[in-house]
Amino acid sequence: MDVNFEYYKIFYYVAKYQNITKAAAALGSNQPNVTRIMKLLESQLGCCLFIRGARGISLTEKGELLYSHVEIACRHLLNAQQEIGRQNSLSCGTVEIGATETALHLFLLDALRNFRLEYPEVKIKIHNHTTPETIKCLAKGNLDFALVTTPFDLPGTASSSKIMDYEEILAGGTQYKDLCETTLDLKNVKQYSLIGLGRESATYRLYKDFFIRHGIDFEPDMEVATSDLMLPLIENNFGIGFVPQKLALPFLKEKKLVQIPINCPIPKRSIQIVSDKARGKSLAAETLYQYLIPSAGKGSLGALVH
Repeated sequence: MDVNFEYYKIFYYVAKYQNITKAAAALGSNQPNVTRIMKLLESQLGCCLFIRGARGISLTEKGELLYSHVEIACRHLLNAQQEIGRQNSLSCGTVEIGATETALHLFLLDALRNFRLEYPEVKIKIHNHTTPETIKCLAKGNLDFALVTTPFDLPGTASSSKIMDYEEILAGGTQYKDLCETTLDLKNVKQYSLIGLGRESATYRLYKDFFIRHGIDFEPDMEVATSDLMLPLIENNFGIGFVPQKLALPFLKEKKLVQIPINCPIPKRSIQIVSDKARGKSLAAETLYQYLIPSAGKGSLGALVH
């Protein structure tokens, strides 16, 4: 059965945006034409590809299967088209990066500042989510690559490379300064209001496992969406919480926070760069990716990594 390749291209955009109107705009077409072609494609394949609802459309199981193949092919072709059009120039390149809040503040902001000095013509879009959400976006093909914090599960065709290790500490506001004079038993942490990231985050999963290994249940008294929201809450004595040491350091120096020693090692973490080996990268994306990975060793970035 022969299906017009243009049908697959249109299917790719509809599945990517999950919205007929947005897909039509990206294709320079119109909504009735896109709808007509999707119905033709479903008819020729003999199956339903989309579930249509009031808030838009989503893929059926067979639609997801088709998209997993079509997405790879379309990205390769579109990237090749861009490469030829640019004639090895970065002037039109756009890179879509996924990053967690911690990866953004501990590494990516400084790294991108240096990169922009060398490649000011490259456009960069940053999507800020939790680690699991970022990995999902990468698997769907919505990102060129991602910078996430451990722990995480890799999709089948993805690979990761460590960017840097970092440590976390248990911190509290000035109301908890007496706790920094002695070592706190981990089981006694629960006596105090505990601030943590939401259960959809990698950080929640890490500390849930950490406490369980010590025979303690872990449930934060206050949950926040991103790590940068924790420090203001801790500073204002809403509770204590585990935060990256580097981010807490300015607050500790200004005596707005105190570090609370505990009687067992806090799990070490790392920031890793993740990409999908099954998908090609544009020239701009590959240039930035190679700039960021430790093996690139570019200029002052090497000092950041180490």
